[in-house]
Amino acid sequence: MEKYIKKEQLRSKDEAWLVVDKDGWTDDQLQTVYDWSQKDDRYGLAVSNPKFEFWLLLHFEDGNGIANSHQCTKRLLKWLPNFSKGHVDTKKLIKNLDAAIQRARQKDLPPCNDWPRQTGTTVYKLIEQIQSKVS
Repeated sequence: MEKYIKKEQLRSKDEAWLVVDKDGWTDDQLQTVYDWSQKDDRYGLAVSNPKFEFWLLLHFEDGNGIANSHQCTKRLLKWLPNFSKGHVDTKKLIKNLDAAIQRARQKDLPPCNDWPRQTGTTVYKLIEQIQSKVS
């Protein structure tokens, strides 16, 4: 990210966000990217635990009982049977975006400053930031 920012020359109104899955990162690695995100007000970090697909699942349900990546994918496939990393039915997601934000916010109580240690996601913070810029 630092190489990209340097190459592209982040403008004053630009932001740079890292979006990562907890299941692929150690706490030390997450601490490193969290520390990076604190270097500049224009940097952000969004983490989904166990993985990004949990954020997608919240578009359809509350995600209770998800303890690992396999359970997350299995449950998501009930809602998006053709889901794959390269194929997402964005129309279904967009119409449920506000519900996903609300569900993610409810799971993030009290709001974590760094990343969710339990099942949850902070991707909603990125989405809210984008929405605030376009409205």
